[in-house]
Amino acid sequence: MQDDNNTTHFGFKEIPTDKKEDAVAGVFHSVAAKYDIMNDLMSGGIHRLWKRHTISQSGVRTGQTVLDIAGGTGDLTMKFSRLVGKDGQVILADINDSMLKVGRDKLANKGVVGNVRCVQANAEELPFPDNTFDCITIAFGLRNVTNQSKALASMLRVLKPGGRLLVLEFSKPESECLSQAYDQYSFRLLPFMGKLIANDSESYRYLAESIRMHPNQETLKGMMEDVGFERVSYQNMTGGIVALHKGFKF
Repeated sequence: MQDDNNTTHFGFKEIPTDKKEDAVAGVFHSVAAKYDIMNDLMSGGIHRLWKRHTISQSGVRTGQTVLDIAGGTGDLTMKFSRLVGKDGQVILADINDSMLKVGRDKLANKGVVGNVRCVQANAEELPFPDNTFDCITIAFGLRNVTNQSKALASMLRVLKPGGRLLVLEFSKPESECLSQAYDQYSFRLLPFMGKLIANDSESYRYLAESIRMHPNQETLKGMMEDVGFERVSYQNMTGGIVALHKGFKF
């Protein structure tokens, strides 16, 4: 989140607010090519179960329109494409052109074309008309946004009345023992894996730090309510390491 002195956090560092977008972009330009491999290694493949559960909570049906923000390499987009069918549309949006290119190429290689469009977009200023989407998802992307409340308000604006937002994000473990073990993994093993696989330990150190700086479950719930989402709830997964927040527009 942003403070009152025109600075914000980049991991554990404080940097000028207007510099964060470029700093985050540098991280994802660096990791884009190895992003999918690292996701599988870092989570032991469990990220696929988290995403599958998100899809199951989306309520998406044939013919609907879905926005997958910070969609990166297209995991959710690919599944939504099948759900909405030829009469629906999925927009894969990401602020980072390197990630978007990887996602576009992966979708094309899997034969996912026709009802998917890729758009480079900033979550804080979504370039879509009001009341456009039946469902919006943002998976593991909100913590990298400079002004999260502004982004949530932008999502609310482009969501149709009756539509829902799903925020899948790393969160705060429920037990102290799990939290301590998770810290050891994140700050010791994760940068080492980043160096070994992606030749970039610093980007994965930032990712670990950004998780610790992200609002906890109740705080994020309150942020969603503050911008106008209703019936906001969340569900912890893997002991609270990840949480899925859900909110509706009425």
